[in-house]
Amino acid sequence: MKFTSRPAAALVCVSLAAAALTGCSEEAGGGNDTASAGSCAPTEVKLVGQVRNESNPYEASWLAGGDAFAKSVGLTQQRLTYDGDSTKQQEQISQVLAGDTKCLVMNVLPNGDSDTTPIVKGADRAGAYLVTQWNKPAELKPTDYGKWLSHITYNGVESGQQIGDALAQAIGGSGGIIALQGVLDTAAAKDRFAGLQASLKKNTGVKLLDQQAANFSRAEALAVTKTLLTKHGANVKGIWAANDDMALGALEALQQAGRAGKVAVVGIDAVPDAVTAVKNGTMTATVSSDGGWQGGIGLAIGYCVATGKLSVDDIAVENRAFFAEQFLITKDNVADFLQPKTNPSDFECGNVFNRVAGPLS
Repeated sequence: MKFTSRPAAALVCVSLAAAALTGCSEEAGGGNDTASAGSCAPTEVKLVGQVRNESNPYEASWLAGGDAFAKSVGLTQQRLTYDGDSTKQQEQISQVLAGDTKCLVMNVLPNGDSDTTPIVKGADRAGAYLVTQWNKPAELKPTDYGKWLSHITYNGVESGQQIGDALAQAIGGSGGIIALQGVLDTAAAKDRFAGLQASLKKNTGVKLLDQQAANFSRAEALAVTKTLLTKHGANVKGIWAANDDMALGALEALQQAGRAGKVAVVGIDAVPDAVTAVKNGTMTATVSSDGGWQGGIGLAIGYCVATGKLSVDDIAVENRAFFAEQFLITKDNVADFLQPKTNPSDFECGNVFNRVAGPLS
């Protein structure tokens, strides 16, 4: 899997296991006492990537990106999936941290905002290098820890509004829509729905008929969409989904209802099936955060610091928690996203922050 940095179209997770990670102390660990650069030989580095599951195409691409980076430096990535189960996630992290952590690098998608704190504190005490993505409490900051190197996320309000505006345009500026929300205890779900609400304020002819959480799941979205289509019937002119997996579930529900091509659908993640659907006109828009890049970049940042090629002291404060670039995809530019392009230099130690779109405030 290969990636390139394109011009930005927009600027752009307590269980028993958690208790085992956090222990009795609620204070940040000895982060500021940690050496600012590692001394690991490249062959000593252990790379771990953890996401919810591989059935979600976006998260599968994340793990594939981690594999690609690991291969580029002569290593392998340990792939962990926790099936959206916070307890299982914490147990996996606890097991990994029970081993040799001197040269351990972890690139983690916390299940929800509340899951990030025990992961960070456990890694900090164990001395493991950590990059988290998407979900964390606002008050939890990487700069308070020595080896929590970065937190990467995307401007969900903006992407939620972008696809909301695209949906409004697709239905002619007026009519009813339904919304499929993600896992509600995640910043991504909250921010994206806030973006939809901003779009609705601007596009006053569009009416939100109903909204329901489908937890970023295609199967749940299929069931929810079928229920909402039955409830609201022909009044549904568009479907706003907080990710592509749910959008694809909605498309399946529309097909089963005999309404395929008659209802506009939008999503986020730019998974291959969704990009193809935009190309074919069965979906209106999606947003790419480049899952493959995410899977590689978290490991690359950790690898660079662990091997001493990058010092924590040299990472700008605004790069310790940041929004990365994301790209709105519509029929007008979909051809640019059909085939991922090569740019291995994205993962070189001098370039790992090249996709920073702005600091996470």
